[in-house]
Amino acid sequence: LGDTRHVLTGSADNSCRLWDCETGKQLALVKTSSAVRTCGFDFGGNIIMFSTDKQMGYQCFVSFFDLRDPSQIENNEPYMKIPCSDSKITSAVWGPLGEFIIAGHESGELNQFSAKSGEQLSNIKEHTKQINDIQTSRDMTMFITASKDNTAKLFDCTTLEHLKTFRTERPVNSAALSPIFDHVVLGGGQEAMDVTTTSTRIGKFEARFFHLAFEEEFGRVKGHFGPINSVAFHPDGKSYSSGGEDGYVRIHYFDPQYFEFEFEA
Repeated sequence: LGDTRHVLTGSADNSCRLWDCETGKQLALVKTSSAVRTCGFDFGGNIIMFSTDKQMGYQCFVSFFDLRDPSQIENNEPYMKIPCSDSKITSAVWGPLGEFIIAGHESGELNQFSAKSGEQLSNIKEHTKQINDIQTSRDMTMFITASKDNTAKLFDCTTLEHLKTFRTERPVNSAALSPIFDHVVLGGGQEAMDVTTTSTRIGKFEARFFHLAFEEEFGRVKGHFGPINSVAFHPDGKSYSSGGEDGYVRIHYFDPQYFEFEFEA
């Protein structure tokens, strides 16, 4: 949440939980029929959404709860539940002003769902494989997707117009947009099940930096001994962190050259 008082988590233990950041106290618990894949607060912090997996005879749903109405959580009765029968949601974020959510699917499709009516507002398919991660820009005008099809792509939040593509040779698990520069960081590697077939002596799983406008790679940071599952920029843009299959979160502070760097197009 924006004021960092509360955190929302979704788990394969079939629950979505709301916590107090400072004390670690659990404030709310919603039990689900299958694993929770994604979750998030809207722009005002009053409404939460989460999506559940298609498994064990249950289909994929997106559920919406208004935290201002405690009975919704107590009775496990979301004010809206959208079924996704075709392809399960693998990543989802709120759009600007909490009017809709943007959902990425196992099929590579992107959908906008209205948070008021639940209707599908738009649908595009620019990726050929599963969308692993979606992150918005700081001003919420754009978002970046990370996909199993070895690319990350930039889209307009409102129109879903495809703006840019960042290509790699491996599945992209996570992608983030710098809050201060036209920079993108991508993290990925192989499928977890293929990792044992490669040498782990050198921490050769790299975070890769691309220029947002020119779609060109300009830097790599080594260090992880397994695929990178998650990347995020610090809100001040002066550092970034990456979480890997190797069990480490690495926090990297940019050196002065990074801030003076001029991209030669």
